[in-house]
Amino acid sequence: MYERILVPTDGSKTAEVAIDHALDLAERYGAEVHALYVVDTDAMNLSLGTEQVDRLRSGKFGEMTEVRERAEAATAAVADRARERGIDVVEYQTGGRPHDAIADYAEDEAIDLIVMGSHGHSGVRRALLGSVTERVLRTTHRPVLVVDEHGEGQPR
Repeated sequence: MYERILVPTDGSKTAEVAIDHALDLAERYGAEVHALYVVDTDAMNLSLGTEQVDRLRSGKFGEMTEVRERAEAATAAVADRARERGIDVVEYQTGGRPHDAIADYAEDEAIDLIVMGSHGHSGVRRALLGSVTERVLRTTHRPVLVVDEHGEGQPR
């Protein structure tokens, strides 16, 4: 049923819950897990110059050691947990608009399922704050399993 499962991660507690679900599914179906970290260049654009943001968008973190280390640590945490369970894993870090990067990666890599965390916000609060998960749901044609921070999965 699933051969490739994408789990975007930012290293947060909410992402950790999604990782658990993704690894359980990968183990059950013998799927490969893809761990993706996206540096939000729109957010970084406020404090960086154009040249640095362009580097981030191309996935070349260069001298931005802190950003590179955070990205590598987030995907490595997924990879370590996957390998402990005998699951093949692919790590990838890039920059861009997170929802676009996630949808593009899913399409480019023929991902069968995206497993993402959500804070469970709804209504006005979600509309005002925006949500990467919500935007991914609107951007991709791939199945997405949304797991709230309390661990309850909601296929969307």
